[in-house]
Amino acid sequence: MSWFKRVEKGIVTPTEQKKETPDGLWYKCPECKTVATMAEHKRLLYTCGNCNHHDRIDAADYFELLFDNGHLTELDADMHSADPLHFVDTKAYPQRLTATEKNTGLTDAVRTGHGQLNGKGLVVAAMDFRFIGGSMGSVVGEKIARAIDYARQNRLPFLMISRSGGARMMEAGFSLMQMAKTSAKLALLSEAGLPYISLLTDPTTGGVTASFAMLGDFNIAEPGALIGFAGPRVIKETIGKDLPKGFQSAEFVLEHGFLDFIVDRKELKSRLTDLLTMLGPAAAKPKVGVKTEQPI
Repeated sequence: MSWFKRVEKGIVTPTEQKKETPDGLWYKCPECKTVATMAEHKRLLYTCGNCNHHDRIDAADYFELLFDNGHLTELDADMHSADPLHFVDTKAYPQRLTATEKNTGLTDAVRTGHGQLNGKGLVVAAMDFRFIGGSMGSVVGEKIARAIDYARQNRLPFLMISRSGGARMMEAGFSLMQMAKTSAKLALLSEAGLPYISLLTDPTTGGVTASFAMLGDFNIAEPGALIGFAGPRVIKETIGKDLPKGFQSAEFVLEHGFLDFIVDRKELKSRLTDLLTMLGPAAAKPKVGVKTEQPI
């Protein structure tokens, strides 16, 4: 029997013989609309093979990309947020945390760990946007602070991968305190003569931009990343002027001197290796007269 039958308005396939295409086999670029297989998209590290649009990826993907054989030792993996303000919006904050942890498998919006990058020791803190928009709460600040302490104690460079909507409103002032705490820890890292590399990815905004994300010895970014503090509407209302197109893109920020360079994700590991090699053993030597064993 034929798999189709002719009718007045065209060819109709019987419902029971229709074949559904499985989800997750194809990727359509949101910028240029090019379609590719998910296998090819993954091979290109979730970048578009046509226009090089960089999709957002998770902390686990960065760890897999950067660390040799994807192997790392995670730090403070079981740290969870409390509810110091007993905050309630559309739901109680503890309920929101529990639901987000269940949906993402994460304990908060940053993961930290150490391992080898092409044989070079490195401590990495990578933010994950899936957890309440990568917002910065007390746990985020504490985990980053502890990762910096680990880098100091073990004489290792520190890489921060930022992706965040800013401070976490459910923790109010406790969240804003993390800006000062992480900045102070980075000052101690600098005094110890250890390099800090800050990688800004899409998006990096709010209190994260106003603190640790822009304090790197080297500030670098992925192509097309949105980088800013306040939103365009707020800025326009504040200054009363129209804003240039793309003024919060990584390329615009680089042009105006706030970034050192933009790096393609496919070249990230090799560029970081070159940078750490260039810094050499001198990067691990403390400055003259500075005590490295400081109280935490």
